[in-house]
Amino acid sequence: MSQKQNGSGRRVLTYPAVHPCESISPTTLLNSLINLAHFISNSKPESFTTNNRNARESVRQIRILHIFLSELRNSHPVLPDSLVLGLSELHLTFQKLQHLLQDCSRKDARLWMLMNSERVANQFRLQTRSISTALEVLLVPLETIELSLEVMEYVELILKQTSKTPYEVELNDKATMNDVLSVLNQFEYEVVPNKSVLKRVLDYLGIVTWGECNREVKFFETEIAFESTNEKRKLWFLSSLISFMCYCRCVVFDVVEGNEATPTRQFSNRETISELLSSVNSDDFRCPISLEFMVDPVTLSTGHTYDRASIMKWFKAGKKIKTCPKTGQKLVDSELVPNLVLKRLIQQYCLENGIPVAVESASGRRSRDVAAAAESRSLVAERVMRMVASYVVERVEVGTEEEKNRAVYEIRVLSKTSGFNRACLVESGVIPHLLRLLKNVSTQGNAIAALLNLSKCSKSRGAIGECGGGVGLVVDVMKKGVNLSVRQHGAGVLFYLASVEECRRSIGENPEAIQGLIELIKEGNDRGKKNALVAIYGLLLHHENHCRVVAAGTVQVLVNLLKCCDREDLVTDSLAILATLAEKHDGTVAILRGGALNLNLIVAILDSDSCTSKAGKEYCVSLLLALCLNGGADAIALLVKRPSLMESLYSLLSEGTSRASKKASTLIRVLHGFYESRPSASMSPILPQERFVQAWWSPQRVYQLMLSKKARR
Repeated sequence: MSQKQNGSGRRVLTYPAVHPCESISPTTLLNSLINLAHFISNSKPESFTTNNRNARESVRQIRILHIFLSELRNSHPVLPDSLVLGLSELHLTFQKLQHLLQDCSRKDARLWMLMNSERVANQFRLQTRSISTALEVLLVPLETIELSLEVMEYVELILKQTSKTPYEVELNDKATMNDVLSVLNQFEYEVVPNKSVLKRVLDYLGIVTWGECNREVKFFETEIAFESTNEKRKLWFLSSLISFMCYCRCVVFDVVEGNEATPTRQFSNRETISELLSSVNSDDFRCPISLEFMVDPVTLSTGHTYDRASIMKWFKAGKKIKTCPKTGQKLVDSELVPNLVLKRLIQQYCLENGIPVAVESASGRRSRDVAAAAESRSLVAERVMRMVASYVVERVEVGTEEEKNRAVYEIRVLSKTSGFNRACLVESGVIPHLLRLLKNVSTQGNAIAALLNLSKCSKSRGAIGECGGGVGLVVDVMKKGVNLSVRQHGAGVLFYLASVEECRRSIGENPEAIQGLIELIKEGNDRGKKNALVAIYGLLLHHENHCRVVAAGTVQVLVNLLKCCDREDLVTDSLAILATLAEKHDGTVAILRGGALNLNLIVAILDSDSCTSKAGKEYCVSLLLALCLNGGADAIALLVKRPSLMESLYSLLSEGTSRASKKASTLIRVLHGFYESRPSASMSPILPQERFVQAWWSPQRVYQLMLSKKARR
């Protein structure tokens, strides 16, 4: 059976089965049974890497039952209702056995199935006994209909075999399990295991390539994410096994197949995810409570999924007895199980469609994730990661060109997984080696991607800044990298470095840094533009970079981007930079150089609801307020000619963020003050169009807007 046949939404070693309804006709039930038996009978013996004998025996018995069921259908097209009970029990058992065989043939859970061999053998024994019981129930009604002697012999044969088959763990499985446990014990005492033992385990499991080993790692990562934090023993065992496979992936395999270690290679499962996304309904990604895209989807015991923040609010607002919002069913178990697969799909969908998703509180999410990761990590896992870090750093330092590139790719993969991995790699001294490899075209892509992942660790940012010329090397990659993907990774590293004051200063002093980021905004894809924008915003935290950003022509580039961009996150980031630039006189002058066109664009964005977030509207008001305060009467005079501005500002008073509301109120007072300070009517006659504008901005007009707004609400 292929992995795709395993079904979606079912965890390994779980056996959900649906009991046929009581009113089902015997003929319909028999047809369904035959289809199930046919599917199971087509299982290939070579696909069972562990529990092979038990699986083959079960398949052999189902093949005999398939013959019996087919003969029963052919000889009796119309069957009595008395057969429903026995056939229903058989149908239920076939479903569970199908799931069990699918698990035994999975290509990404071989080690897990091996280490659960005793449990799997018990399941085969249980399902076989269930088949025997169902057949005994069928014997009585079968006696009332005429069946050939041959058909009845099939039934008796299965009954005899199910009672005699022992279904025990195979000796080879036991020996391989002992090898794994022995290696884990060596890891605990920081003893380097014999490579031949690792190779023997992998060969037995049929894991012969780097990619197959990596799939095992991904499986364990998913299992850990789904597992309850209360099951500490199981979590520690899972983390130990994932460490075993990570160590094997790094040490045993000399080649990363499929050219995955090349700079332009993306992770192989993205194409599969993209294919899956093309066939799903995006409404399934929305929380049933908030109707917004879920940030942290969690599943209740009822099987329904909600965003964590929404369901927590539901629980707090309800009574002592917690219920499922969709079904109203009382929850016996209120545990929230993270839906990691769905979360990843939502993130990928939003990324591909340019949809910004609100994120959780950074500090709350980070503290919860770090605490959960620390609880699930075993002592073996921690020691293995330090051993792996030392190994890959040594390969990077003294290995051949091919070994270096493979080791750098391994660092790239490891550093993407967890903060603990990143900390171990940084402590092992990997940063200087990665910086040196930026000069090599063959290793540049993986090296800059690894640095981007490691930059999430605060220690690595300091290490890059402390390496002589480290910042300059990253800037060179961002500006002259071998391809656009490499350049955007370089911009991402600069964004993280910009959180360090000394690095902000060093980047700003590099004559190619800001100009390179501007070019990336012009030429890059959406991800490249995003990385360049946030990097520039970070650089503005150093006061000397302000004039450098303005001098580089940033304002006009951002204005051009705002004119043609429909991605909410890019619009918000561009407005954030413009608002920051407008806080100083030279930035205001650069923006007002475009005159009414630039101001009209900003006001139009504020009026729009299609691609402007609440944060974007806040930056709009901040920008307009700064232009009025620093640009004086000329800027204000241009703004008051936009009647729609008043309604947008009033909307922010009630619907915007607290800061946006305060700034909107201040801007309204500034605009009102503009009229109050005008010369007298006799000295400066008011033209008809000015009377209209003045009436729009009058207190009476504001009051009318307030009344109409309340009426609509």
